[in-house]
Amino acid sequence: MHLRTSFLETTSGSSFQDVSLGELGKNNFPKGSIYCWQRCSSKSNTCCLMQDVVRCDPHIGLLHRATEKLIEYKTYTQALPYFDRLDYVSMMCNEQAYSLAVEKLLNIDIPIRAKYIRTLFGEITRILNHIMAVGCHALDVGALTPFFWIFEEREKDMPIGLMDDIYEWAEKFGERIDEVDNTLTQNRIWRGRLIDVGVISAEEAMNYGFSGVMLRGSGIKWDLRKVQPYDAYDEMEFDIPIGTNGDSYDRYLIRMEEMRQSLRIIHQCLNNMPPGEVKVDDNKIVPPKRAEMKAAMDRLARGHMLADVVAIIGTLDIVFGEVDR
Repeated sequence: MHLRTSFLETTSGSSFQDVSLGELGKNNFPKGSIYCWQRCSSKSNTCCLMQDVVRCDPHIGLLHRATEKLIEYKTYTQALPYFDRLDYVSMMCNEQAYSLAVEKLLNIDIPIRAKYIRTLFGEITRILNHIMAVGCHALDVGALTPFFWIFEEREKDMPIGLMDDIYEWAEKFGERIDEVDNTLTQNRIWRGRLIDVGVISAEEAMNYGFSGVMLRGSGIKWDLRKVQPYDAYDEMEFDIPIGTNGDSYDRYLIRMEEMRQSLRIIHQCLNNMPPGEVKVDDNKIVPPKRAEMKAAMDRLARGHMLADVVAIIGTLDIVFGEVDR
């Protein structure tokens, strides 16, 4: 989740009744010092004494999309778009995880070209995530320019000639990362706001069940792409950056380096993209191409009289709800 807005609430109706004003000093506890940060469907009520946080009480909201119920009545292919909605920044990775699960259940192995394409777009999605994280984080802390720099890259269009466009974009995006790096990484204000702030030890990260950057930021070298490789990751060369202090600065540095590593993987996918099909040859899993379906009808009708076409269609017993699927 990424920080969006912040607003001030008064102390009336506060959920911090167990905070002793006597211990804090009644005259030193300022009214209106309970801050709420709205993070999508959650917020944090933060009780402060002047500028020091005394207690933080997170309120986790509900974001139930009934996905499991909806896909009970869908085929595997029809259910796929629902997973886009689960995370509006990681659309393709959600589809990727779902597809991998279905393929494992059906015991099928997709063509190698499809694996490369998935890996390519998985890393593009990782970059989209980190652009959102770093850009919005910088904006939250007070740095406006990096947000516009990298969000400009995030909104690039990629029409016909997709692989050429991806290559051209990847060649230039490294410069954008360097610009943000030069602006933030050694900036004394940025370092002062992040270093030794929000420290999470390796033990805490494990106990809380963290994953991704949150886990690697605490010094634990765990990445599914390495320890349990899927799609074409076992054929890719890339490094896994890890933190040493487990603080906010380490997590920022990891996201920056992971974007560079994603560019490495993207270039490998583009340069080594194998030819061939992208779908399995099983019409019970993947519908046939429309051209093939039309050719089949043409074969049935050719050579017969016009009135026979109606008779042929009648014996096929077509239900167009099924055809649309």
